Amino acid sequence: MDRLGVEWERHRPAVFGAAYRLLGSVADAEDVTQDVWLRAAGADLQDVGDLRAWLVTVAARRSYDILKSARVRRENYVGPWLPEPLLTGPDASQPVLVDESVSSAMLLIMEELSPPERVAFVLHDVFGLEFGRIAEVLDVSVPSARQLASRARRRVGKAKQSTPQSSKAERERVLTVFRAAYEAGDLAGLVRLLHPDAVYVTDGGGKVFAARKLIHGGERVAEVMVRTGRQWHPDRIDFAEVGGELALVFHREGRVYSVDTVQITDGLIAAYRRVINPDKLVGV
Repeated sequence: MDRLGVEWERHRPAVFGAAYRLLGSVADAEDVTQDVWLRAAGADLQDVGDLRAWLVTVAARRSYDILKSARVRRENYVGPWLPEPLLTGPDASQPVLVDESVSSAMLLIMEELSPPERVAFVLHDVFGLEFGRIAEVLDVSVPSARQLASRARRRVGKAKQSTPQSSKAERERVLTVFRAAYEAGDLAGLVRLLHPDAVYVTDGGGKVFAARKLIHGGERVAEVMVRTGRQWHPDRIDFAEVGGELALVFHREGRVYSVDTVQITDGLIAAYRRVINPDKLVGV
């Protein structure tokens, strides 16, 4: 307990980070982190050589169980599913290990992996765990664990090639201009910022009114945005770092109404993702 008490705060971001990357849910990741703490507090850690790896492995095992059952729940989810927004940077309520794997775009890419592939990829490529530990979590052989990670890496790499990253400066420029156009209800200005093949995704989870299908086309997306902006008049639109990237936080009637992230290609918004499910905005 003395050792755990000293080192827990140092390793907690890794425990939470592993769970969040695997589950795409802040609430579930917090539950897993609490489970890991309770498991560690009741375990004999005297012979544990690498406490960080041990804690992350426990988190991964619990997350893997949740991830498998989550696949069933996702099939019944109302409308498109988006990851729960994770505040990072100065707005974060707790330390978070930040890299591209916590971005909404990357989480959506990993959502296309099978649960074993996702676990193998996150544990090996993000957290550097040995394949022996990964094999134990997945209850497979070491060669199988290695193959799962390799297959996941190829799929992730292929998906990333089709969704190139924008620079921090470009993202800030585009979102600043976008916010001004949105607040002004400037349809033409929004159209200029949206890629002709832009897609608009809203996650309401059946809890609030939201489009249950993707909306395609820059002009169509701009029209929908202008219309919704007139309907629910946000009190203000703030910038915040979400998943390591600049995002927009819409406030209405004294509360957070939505958290919006974007994918930018060639200086234009190619994908606009809006989370308005209130269950996913509790921690924002």
